[in-house]
Amino acid sequence: MSARDNDLLASLDYEDDDNDPDYVDEEQEDVVMDDDDDPEQHADPDDDDDAENEPTTISLAELLQTASAASPSGQVSGMGLLEMLRIARSLGFSMQVTDTGSTGRRARNRSPSPPPETFAAFSEPQQAGVELQRSGQFGSVKALNNKPSVARTLRARESALRPSHIRKEELARPLVPNSQGTVVATFDDNVYAGQYSEDGNFFYTCCRDFRLDIFSTTHMNEPQTTRWRRGGPVPQSTSEATMRNVGTIRGHGDGWTVTDSHLSPDNERLIYASMSSCVYLTRTGLPDSLASPHQTPIRFRSSRWTRGREYDEDVQIWSCRFSADGNEIVAGGSSHIFVYDLVADRQTVNIPAHGYDINSCCWADRESGNVLISSSDDTFLKVWDRRSLGTGAKPSGVLIGHVEGITYVSPKGDGRYIISNGKDQTLRLWDLRMMRTHKDYLDCKSDNYGDRNFDYRYGILPRLRQKSHPMDCSVMHYRGHEVLRTLIRCHFSPAETTGQNYIYSGGSNGQIHIWSLDGTVVQTIDRSRTLPISFDPTGPDPGEEIPRERPAAGRMGQRTTGIIVRDLSWHPSQPVLLSSAWRGESTRSNVARHEWKGLTKHAATMRKGALEDLVERQQWELPDRNRKRRRVRVPGEYFEMSESE
Repeated sequence: MSARDNDLLASLDYEDDDNDPDYVDEEQEDVVMDDDDDPEQHADPDDDDDAENEPTTISLAELLQTASAASPSGQVSGMGLLEMLRIARSLGFSMQVTDTGSTGRRARNRSPSPPPETFAAFSEPQQAGVELQRSGQFGSVKALNNKPSVARTLRARESALRPSHIRKEELARPLVPNSQGTVVATFDDNVYAGQYSEDGNFFYTCCRDFRLDIFSTTHMNEPQTTRWRRGGPVPQSTSEATMRNVGTIRGHGDGWTVTDSHLSPDNERLIYASMSSCVYLTRTGLPDSLASPHQTPIRFRSSRWTRGREYDEDVQIWSCRFSADGNEIVAGGSSHIFVYDLVADRQTVNIPAHGYDINSCCWADRESGNVLISSSDDTFLKVWDRRSLGTGAKPSGVLIGHVEGITYVSPKGDGRYIISNGKDQTLRLWDLRMMRTHKDYLDCKSDNYGDRNFDYRYGILPRLRQKSHPMDCSVMHYRGHEVLRTLIRCHFSPAETTGQNYIYSGGSNGQIHIWSLDGTVVQTIDRSRTLPISFDPTGPDPGEEIPRERPAAGRMGQRTTGIIVRDLSWHPSQPVLLSSAWRGESTRSNVARHEWKGLTKHAATMRKGALEDLVERQQWELPDRNRKRRRVRVPGEYFEMSESE
């Protein structure tokens, strides 16, 4: 390039993208302009009045479009574009570099974020959700209609002639975790998953540094510094926990991080995936099983045919789950879904399910284990019935509705309902009986209704063309949370205490959302207001008097900074929630315990004089309640007449 060319480029109003924190470096390849990136639609009509007084400006997008139209091949080389710049300058055009369209090898992802109300939660109950609540498939309808308080229900039972049986769900359904929480464990690296065991006696986590911890939830408030227990050397660690650490496993660092882990139903085995072709199986030593440092690699491979020969192709596993009986493992990643039989020690299912990475997979039911669910970045969820697979790879049905990639899928466990979290900032509830056919999927699989320039990792909300796919077959939508920066997870509430009548999810904005089935938000928890580990998680909430730990600011231009709640788990028999969160730009993370705080513990009732006013009011109302209370006597009962009677 000549000195004249350098002077010409230097004279342009060009920004230094290398120093721009909002700059997104796309793949180094030529990008062809889309039809809808017409530079004329960005013109300002108000500029026509001053057109005579101002020099004519031309953007690089217009220049490239003109040059492409004039070229026989439709493509322009770098020297050709430079020559066009010289001609434009000689004709008196003022050059201006804009963000219009995708011009050249470097593209910007600086679309302004949509207004917050675009993804706002519903303020009124939705009819489809109300019908689900009253269908009887999500817990007791009696508890939904009456909505009694715990004290009133117990008092009515004591005063009844024949005390009736009260289900635990009828008492515990209104008890939703509502405290901002207290940190119960800290880690040196980001936690990717944290879940209760099925019996609620243990809580296990996996971190990016290939560390897997198992805590006992029956032993709380025991400060200790956790260390590696087996499988490797003891590194210097500043991690702390008030839950008793009953096992720490050093995972194999085959990939970049441990993306998923799952504890077997008997709590004796643990599997984890680390973005490699192997899922590792190890014994936990819980509760009385023999702990072993040996880890068994379970290798998954997909076959491909090339020139008449079959080759094994390695895959990256992102998600793995035990079956209900613990004898099989379902795993998904790199567009394939697998099933491995631990008893027969062989891979039994290998399905090329999607064209993109499978972020999450699961079993649809807890009994048979015949129906598999896979979710991918291609925006679709596919349902696979192992009994009808045969030799083909055709799904039994496809769930269509998301317009951006899917981060997580979670089953209700009855083989009928599942939920999924999407990068389109929507959580959806699905009924497998309403899934679309494979033909419907083939007709619309190439349609794009999302944001072509959207990348959830940069923390900027997408500008969706449509909120839902035109062939949306989901039953309910839940909004209000943010699904950015990482693969945010979602779950059903436990069946024993709530009848699975709630749905909850983390968020990249540091908030935990708990929805009722009707779509309304029941509780929102702000993780940036969580108390440090030095506080008692079961004690009263100190309210605003205690300074909360605030996150550090993130990079300029990003909408979501600070705390990121990636995973969370509701105790199966208690109104307690454990959330696993990252601390923004740092690599440290923690787990916080959120409880249902009653009248004597919640911060709202701990204001000065509130408790004294309550006691005084109860004492003042006591004589009136006693006077109105009538004693129910059984015919033939012997009793003494008091003087007042």
